[in-house]
Amino acid sequence: MTAATEVAAGVRHIANPLVNWYLIEGEDGMTAVDAGFPPDWDRLKRELDGAPLKAVLITHGHVDHVGFAERARRELGATIYISERDAKIARSPIPLAKSERNPLLYFLREPQTRKLYLGALMQRAALGQRIKEFTTFADGDVLDVPGRPRVIECPGHTFGHCAIHLADRDVLFTGDALVTFDPYTARTGPCLVARAATADSTLNLQSLDRLERTAAKTILVGHGDPYRGGIEEAVAKARAAGAA
Repeated sequence: MTAATEVAAGVRHIANPLVNWYLIEGEDGMTAVDAGFPPDWDRLKRELDGAPLKAVLITHGHVDHVGFAERARRELGATIYISERDAKIARSPIPLAKSERNPLLYFLREPQTRKLYLGALMQRAALGQRIKEFTTFADGDVLDVPGRPRVIECPGHTFGHCAIHLADRDVLFTGDALVTFDPYTARTGPCLVARAATADSTLNLQSLDRLERTAAKTILVGHGDPYRGGIEEAVAKARAAGAA
């Protein structure tokens, strides 16, 4: 198991083999950004080491980002935050999240897609989509949780997708609005997630403008390695790569 890495002041990167999630340290506890798969619960407890978890911020409601959120709410008292538009898919695996292309097409032709689906099944992915209580956030909200993060709406990957900005630490959590590894095609470098899991790739590309305006230096993504070349460079590369 890969050790957690401090990628910015008071920000830890935890890499599940299929997806990333993060912990933000604050004076009064910690905030999680995304929640991996249900088995990441044990890793969360080790990383907290007794520190209080105040909040879990869900960038979007896909199955690989909500894993331990409900358990953290129930057992640790953490508040779950998510956009209203994505709450429906985070509360139940039915209905399925909208995608621009049929995932079966990718499953048949892309070994990486098959690896992703098998891994998600083994990690009991659908069990995470059982969020019972949550608080909604909206564009521009500065949340009263450790790190005081600001919410940036960036729809496209899902219609309620949001990024999380820590301006004082020059960090932007992009979720799956921009990644450095496409978990469906194995493309590397800044790009969009394949249309197999993106609701509207044109809208996703348009939303990159909103990320670019943060001018953040350290980019922490839902899939792939952190990107340290700055958001302007990352966005330029993602636009050039287009949607797969």
